[in-house]
Amino acid sequence: MIATDTLEDWLLLRRLPGIGPMAIQRIRKHFGSLSAFIDAGENRRRQSGLEPGIATALRHRETAIEGVETDLAWQAGGPDRHILTQEDPRYPAQLGQIPDPPPVLFIRGDVEALNSEQLAIVGSRHATPGGLHSAGDFAAHLAASGLAITSGLALGIDAEAHQGALAVGGTTLAVMATGPDRLYPREHRGLAGEILDGGGALVTEMPVSTPVSRGLFPRRNRLISGLSLGVLVIEAGAKSGALGTAYAAQEQGREAMALPGSIHNPVARGCHRLIRDGARLVETAEHVIQEIRNMAGPLNEYPVQTKSSRQCTRPVGTSASAESGGESLDSDYQALLNAMGYDPVSFDRLAERLGLTPDILSSMLLSLELKGLVAPCNGGRYMRTNQGNAG
Repeated sequence: MIATDTLEDWLLLRRLPGIGPMAIQRIRKHFGSLSAFIDAGENRRRQSGLEPGIATALRHRETAIEGVETDLAWQAGGPDRHILTQEDPRYPAQLGQIPDPPPVLFIRGDVEALNSEQLAIVGSRHATPGGLHSAGDFAAHLAASGLAITSGLALGIDAEAHQGALAVGGTTLAVMATGPDRLYPREHRGLAGEILDGGGALVTEMPVSTPVSRGLFPRRNRLISGLSLGVLVIEAGAKSGALGTAYAAQEQGREAMALPGSIHNPVARGCHRLIRDGARLVETAEHVIQEIRNMAGPLNEYPVQTKSSRQCTRPVGTSASAESGGESLDSDYQALLNAMGYDPVSFDRLAERLGLTPDILSSMLLSLELKGLVAPCNGGRYMRTNQGNAG
């Protein structure tokens, strides 16, 4: 008869050095349960054929037990704190299908949100204004269609994806690379609170008190893709961590999608690489829904009412005049948008292209910026937003 493992057993092994998700799978295969491994003597563990580091890991048991007590104390700190093992019926079924599912999850918020149908949106921390707008707009539309939006709580695209979902009263989940008691980046403490207040969740596989570390983000990324039906990348540099999330999705049998951009935009190169490597090219939220429709349950045909000023009642990619309340741009302003092209452009270059004086051009740019059609960039440059690109 196979013994029933306790939460303490799972937490203990998770705390032992050198024992990760794959090692725990091998332990359960060899011993039938974690408790049997813990109760076995070291000689028996050595004779099991497991790696020497796994066989001797329990030499660090006393230190690990202190960590287990810290984990349990964290869970006892509030009703919205949960620790799930792979044996817990609330453990997300989608995540359990990946080759290396985390043995333990630490969750703040609504634990039921983990089993909702999710779409991951990730991208560059150094996104352009147009990319930020796309992330928020796609997230709003997809959340309004009934999908939960999952991302990594990072600066840039991730934050806009979370906020886009919240703006329409949707559910969003943030997967973290730190312990559940840590938050990175710290400036997103308010955003994390909004996610919890909106019925979402903060998720991590790292034990309590785990600090931020660069090496933990790739592990975090496989959880983002593992929880989701698919991953949409909106702006990513050639070495962006978002690419790892998309490639993990492909390895896990999930859909990988990317939004194309200008060939001159350095944070579009990763998206173009993904498309060359087999990711789906998408241009609208409807394209995303088409890619995952066979895996998802019924989705809303029309978006729900928004909770804020973000308008999600139009598909991504409708006209600039529609976005500006039905007001059509006159020919001079339309000429300015056309002269900008699709890449960031300097003020002087615009003035040269249009033959306008600096004061007139400044006034026109300000007007377009207030309409949400143009956004300033670094280095005194300007670029069209997604709204402006659609005109």
